[in-house]
Amino acid sequence: MEADAAVTLRVRGVGPDDAKAVAALLDVLGYPCTAEEATTRIAACREEPRQFLVLCECNGEPAGLAAMKLNYSITRGADVARITAMVVDEAHHGVGIGRRLLREMETLARRNGAVRLEVTSNPSRSGAHAFYHACG
Repeated sequence: MEADAAVTLRVRGVGPDDAKAVAALLDVLGYPCTAEEATTRIAACREEPRQFLVLCECNGEPAGLAAMKLNYSITRGADVARITAMVVDEAHHGVGIGRRLLREMETLARRNGAVRLEVTSNPSRSGAHAFYHACG
């Protein structure tokens, strides 16, 4: 997708009908699964109130995914949010989807009382490290 093309981004919660898109995005991230497996994973996230799973659509097409979990931190005496997955389909890089997903995770973390938002990434994912560093 061209960076200067007009885009409409929409972030929303993931539902059972999104299994095919979730499976495709997890494959891009390097964690392939079938649509059936994605259905099970979506259900697990939806059943756990401390798990958050969102999809970003670009012009109505699934283009990115983010997942986050709240955990109590004994060292902080409060909940800490951790992004457990974040991916943007390569065809949609450069149009703001990653930043939009990150901002959504920040909003959800604050709204749910987290005092900190953490993200980890494999050292081999240099593009992801550069992205997170650029986002602050």
